[in-house]
Amino acid sequence: MSEPTSNDRTWAALSWLPVTPLWPLMAVLALVMEGTKDRPFVRYHAILSLATGVAAIILTLITLGLGALVFFVFFYWAYKAYGGEMVEVPVVSNFVRGQGWV
Repeated sequence: MSEPTSNDRTWAALSWLPVTPLWPLMAVLALVMEGTKDRPFVRYHAILSLATGVAAIILTLITLGLGALVFFVFFYWAYKAYGGEMVEVPVVSNFVRGQGWV
């Protein structure tokens, strides 16, 4: 994979922004926009963000709200993505790779 550009890092970070309705919207936009949909770095972060968000929502429902604390970690992952790093989310990263989504 080539070095992520500034635009790649920005869209990857925006894909992780939680606690607002923009979280899934930004990730989906990154997956469908012409300039970003074919960029591996952006695609990886957008898909991983969506999968992690779905898992966090399920965890929140099961734990009667305590799982919502996971969404605060999204800010850290957004910071790492903006820094050009590949984020590794326990369990979810391996699941996403195993499904062939990234």
